[in-house]
Amino acid sequence: MKRNYQKELEQIIRSVQGKEPAPTLLLHSCCAPCSSYVLQYLSQYFQIAVLYYNPNIYPSEEYWKRVREQEEFIERFSSFYPISFIEGKFEPDRFYETVKGLEHLPEGGERCFRCYELRLREAAEYAKQLKKDFFTTTLSISPLKNAQKLNEIGERLAHEYGISYLCSDFKKKDGYKQSVALSREYGMYRQDYCGCVFSKQEREQQKAQNENS
Repeated sequence: MKRNYQKELEQIIRSVQGKEPAPTLLLHSCCAPCSSYVLQYLSQYFQIAVLYYNPNIYPSEEYWKRVREQEEFIERFSSFYPISFIEGKFEPDRFYETVKGLEHLPEGGERCFRCYELRLREAAEYAKQLKKDFFTTTLSISPLKNAQKLNEIGERLAHEYGISYLCSDFKKKDGYKQSVALSREYGMYRQDYCGCVFSKQEREQQKAQNENS
């Protein structure tokens, strides 16, 4: 039977709602726009530390633009529980080593799954080190990301590290649409490709095909 990750998330929220102190959550963020709705939603129930760890971003100028956008959004956003920010290391070499041999694959396949795990593993390590109650990622808000694979990886890492993983499919209940609206409200920069050099090349090829059609 196909799991309903949104309903599972709602069950966990009901179980922690009203508890004081509120449970702690390490939230891996892929970018500020995607984090907007997730933070609006989850900061009502969790004390959140946002981890920006995305060694896949290309080029480096794009990486620094996105990380500053994330930090500035958190500073501007008014939340029920406080939100802290952790800037992870920028390790592009680690990303390229992780996806070595898979460079030719299209977006959405095994290369992306390796990238998911790279970033989720870092989140699990931070969550364990900082003794958080849960960890999760904003990645499932994107219509282009595989929520089932993300949750499978997250649950496997949760077992490995001994930290509970907050299953999600944040695109549900118009989550993605709400993130677009919030991005517009805050005047955020929204990139037109996932982040890595391979997704950038694929996006540029699509643009060229559209222009020539």
